[in-house]
Amino acid sequence: MRSEFKSPENEALFEEIRKYTMTVVSDKRYAHSMRTAQTLADLCKNYGLDEEKGWIAGIAHDMCKDCSDEELFALVKKDGKPVSALEESKPALLHGRAAAILIQEKFGVKDSEIIDAIANHTFGSVDSCDLALLLFVADKIEPGRPQSTDEYRANLFAKSCHGIVLAVLDENIEYLTSRGKSVASPSLELAEKLRKELVS
Repeated sequence: MRSEFKSPENEALFEEIRKYTMTVVSDKRYAHSMRTAQTLADLCKNYGLDEEKGWIAGIAHDMCKDCSDEELFALVKKDGKPVSALEESKPALLHGRAAAILIQEKFGVKDSEIIDAIANHTFGSVDSCDLALLLFVADKIEPGRPQSTDEYRANLFAKSCHGIVLAVLDENIEYLTSRGKSVASPSLELAEKLRKELVS
């Protein structure tokens, strides 16, 4: 049994999703998914959340990344939420929402926090739980990212739970803006909400 898991059921679920992910994404994407899972588990430990949920959400977050546009739209249709103009123009942005459906249908996952985390890791959401917000962070700061040195992560881990989310969100918004790319409205709304919360 992996030392990270106390629950045999969670370990079995993680292994099932890990093996599936390894077969449906590129080697590079799989390595990123493993690093994201480890980083999210570390974040969960740091902020008092369930590490096992972190491992599961982390390994599953990109399992639909290499799906075709048709597969993404077919899966996302099942979550009952509208597809934004940004998502319509770049269907790959739907991979989180698609994976949130797939983890329920294929692996029987019913945990609302894991589903929320996977569905909303691309943009963040004002309605998301802390696990979801920290998956957004883990995806951006896992050690394979060019800026993610040990010192960089240590500085971030010293912040409050919502403080680290806002710092990484602001960094991501600045990165996209500097390259002339669109910033999704959920990201902007989340940053505004967190800024108000942290100032008050």
